Amino acid sequence: MAVKLHRCSNIWVKVQGHPCWKVQSALDEAGIEYEVVKGPLFKGKRTELEEKSGQRLYPVIEFEDGSVYREQSKDMAATIKAGKLDEKRGGGV
Repeated sequence: MAVKLHRCSNIWVKVQGHPCWKVQSALDEAGIEYEVVKGPLFKGKRTELEEKSGQRLYPVIEFEDGSVYREQSKDMAATIKAGKLDEKRGGGV
């Protein structure tokens, strides 16, 4: 499954407390293929993300079918580590 990870442009931040890195590292650990989509740092400029997901917070996972998955990063990471990411497909915002 190849997904898109919409995240902030600070891809150099690699600390576990950072929400985007938390989800990205969970994807890496699970061996899930993904494409990083770097977005604007400031919330006011995240109109494209809001159109896609209904909100302006990172991270967001977009599936091939266009559906998106967004929760708190710790919950997203737990879902990925539990092998349940595919269950979120088609679930909407």
